[in-house]
Amino acid sequence: MSGDFPLVFSVTSGKGGVGKTNLSVNLAMCLARKNKKVVLIDADLGLANVDVLLGLTPAKNLFHLFHDGVSLREILYPTPYGFSILPASSGMSDMLSLSSGQKLELLEAVDDLEDEVDYLIIDTGAGINDNVLYFNLAAQERLVLLTPEPTSLTDAYALIKVLKLTHGVEHFKVCVNMAADLKMAKEFFARLHQACDTFLSGVSLDFAGFVPRDASLRKAVLAQKPLCAALPESPAAQAIDQLADTISQWEVPHQLDGNIKFFWKKLLFA
Repeated sequence: MSGDFPLVFSVTSGKGGVGKTNLSVNLAMCLARKNKKVVLIDADLGLANVDVLLGLTPAKNLFHLFHDGVSLREILYPTPYGFSILPASSGMSDMLSLSSGQKLELLEAVDDLEDEVDYLIIDTGAGINDNVLYFNLAAQERLVLLTPEPTSLTDAYALIKVLKLTHGVEHFKVCVNMAADLKMAKEFFARLHQACDTFLSGVSLDFAGFVPRDASLRKAVLAQKPLCAALPESPAAQAIDQLADTISQWEVPHQLDGNIKFFWKKLLFA
């Protein structure tokens, strides 16, 4: 990764329940272990749970940025795992769709962190609602997470389709979660690839990796700790660490695609 620019990537999916937040939290920890400065945004703004997974209770969250004039630095919350989070609120219906002004306000606020962050990870909500699309457009890379089941495949395709046809996004990384093995993961990636090839001209998908189904994850969730901290030798934790190694090789894309991004001024005036 270029040391001059933060790499911003989303962890996203069309379907809920595929493990986005768990993957985001553990990737943040693994990248921090590699001496990278990492911030994780909980971008599921109305149904936030990054703090819950980590067993943390931040006093402020993104709701206070938009409604109380609190600064981003007052919200930024260091975790015991080497990375910081920007927590969101839970059960706040007026956070489910940000206004244009709020979107710009968040981009401006995060800009202040540009010299202190190597990786900005965005844990999006599920589906194709306005917030999900906004955060995917504001990222430089999109890591689409799916599980080996038909509904997850269909919904991942739907998300890619909307981002491509409505916003011109053409490049996606794909991770298959909860797969029995690499063969199954590659089979589902191939099915998604084929659907995009057939119906969405110009989309490129890269297989980023897979995480095996692992009973250890439930134990970590119940303990409110990242799997990579609670059970680092487990198969899923090892796979996530490998995925973090892969991500650490990603280059920051310097070509802008017409969508306003986090740290866009730094990219624009490079």
